[in-house]
Amino acid sequence: MTAPVDLASLFLHFLTLSLLSIGGAITTVPEMHRFLVDRMGWLRDSEFTASIALAQAAPGPNILFVAVLGYNVAGLAGAAASMAGILLPSTVLTLTATRWARANREHRAVRAFAAGMMPLTLGLIIATGWLLAQPFVTVEAHRMGTLLLIVTTFVLTLKTRLNLVWMVLAGGVLGALGLV
Repeated sequence: MTAPVDLASLFLHFLTLSLLSIGGAITTVPEMHRFLVDRMGWLRDSEFTASIALAQAAPGPNILFVAVLGYNVAGLAGAAASMAGILLPSTVLTLTATRWARANREHRAVRAFAAGMMPLTLGLIIATGWLLAQPFVTVEAHRMGTLLLIVTTFVLTLKTRLNLVWMVLAGGVLGALGLV
């Protein structure tokens, strides 16, 4: 027997899971299954599996599976409740931490943390950029344009205060025109 859907319970359960989702929301799928299928009976096992498979196959953020699960439980209200629950804690934490860090940027610990994170962040950005460039660097027709775009972006980043959004937009336009 399927229990009637209680949107507050759905929201609160996903809110709790958000606090446990170190490594992303996908790490809490077993608990989502236990709650939605085994405990509440809001979804059948096949519906749960199909929801995750559909969301993972679709383009977009990896977390969209939470909206699909919520939608399959209670329509648009369920999608909104589950997404609000999973996103609210991390959003509040991020906003709070960045505001606190900005207000305390002169503290030694904050400066040390920022200085320690800089090489890690830079390395991850470079690794991501290189990974995304690989399909174009390996194709002879795009190799020189791609490498030129990479070098130009690197130099502009080091030598100017040009916002990265403009560089991404320029790269997109050049790509759309077939120039890279």
